[in-house]
Amino acid sequence: MTKHQSTRRRLLAACAAALLAPALPARALQVRHAQGLAEVPDHPASIAVFDLATLDTLRVLDAPVAGVPDGKLPGRLGVYEDARYTRIGSAGEPDMDALRALAPQLIVVGGRSASKYEALAKLAPTLDLSPSRDDLVGSVAAQAALLGQLTGRQARAAQQVAALRAAVARLQAQAAGAGTALVLLTTGGKISAQPPGTRFGVIHAAFGLRPALAAAPEAGARGMPVTPADIRQADPDWLLVIDRDAAIGRAGPSAKELLDVAPLHGGRAWQRGQVVYLDPASWYLLGGAGLGAMQDNVKQIADALARQC
Repeated sequence: MTKHQSTRRRLLAACAAALLAPALPARALQVRHAQGLAEVPDHPASIAVFDLATLDTLRVLDAPVAGVPDGKLPGRLGVYEDARYTRIGSAGEPDMDALRALAPQLIVVGGRSASKYEALAKLAPTLDLSPSRDDLVGSVAAQAALLGQLTGRQARAAQQVAALRAAVARLQAQAAGAGTALVLLTTGGKISAQPPGTRFGVIHAAFGLRPALAAAPEAGARGMPVTPADIRQADPDWLLVIDRDAAIGRAGPSAKELLDVAPLHGGRAWQRGQVVYLDPASWYLLGGAGLGAMQDNVKQIADALARQC
């Protein structure tokens, strides 16, 4: 056997051994989330996302996504309407067959889809990224950092989180001299106030606007019903309004119609042109919790305050 033939045989043997050897598993990470501790792959090749806020954060990070929820997505998530993204069912009713066919390496739930965590965790590593309402800004920042780590976009996540925190700090400084504010949610012809401690209380707790109403003990996370007369009695400097029906595409009286009534016309907010209709999809469908949604929500309120300075 020649020297050349011997070398060639050794190379062929080495290649055969490499082909027969078991593939090394991807590095796994232990991640604490809203429902405990989960082992997930580092840099998962495919991610299925039920939580719209998480999908928004992944969009901002320009991270890969394989599966998205059924139904019409909010405009800011319109890129995921493309046919290259697999539809995986709704938050309340995951499509298990579609998920099995997709075989994602990571599934993310949160908010409305959190109740499906146990069933989905049997299919693939699953994280519940429901945000903490006690520190929504901190939650959004932490989840962006986690998703940045998992998808190899740590630098972009750090940059975006720093920009968010800086914008929140500027808004807090503006809010200090802006007077009082009342956050309202309208739906089905009814109005509810959202004071501190309610679902949209982040506007007071983190953004710094002084509440015109204190939360009633029975208010709960969903807020408390109010009438135009109640709003007029509170007489806030600012009215910040979320139209739920506009967010979900339901017919009925709009927020503007419900609030364009005589009792409110003499109030400070109406007289000064300080009634702000917040982006309904970002606040209601995403809960204000996606990284991009929160950045835009902060900017909308900051711009409104700046126009009155």
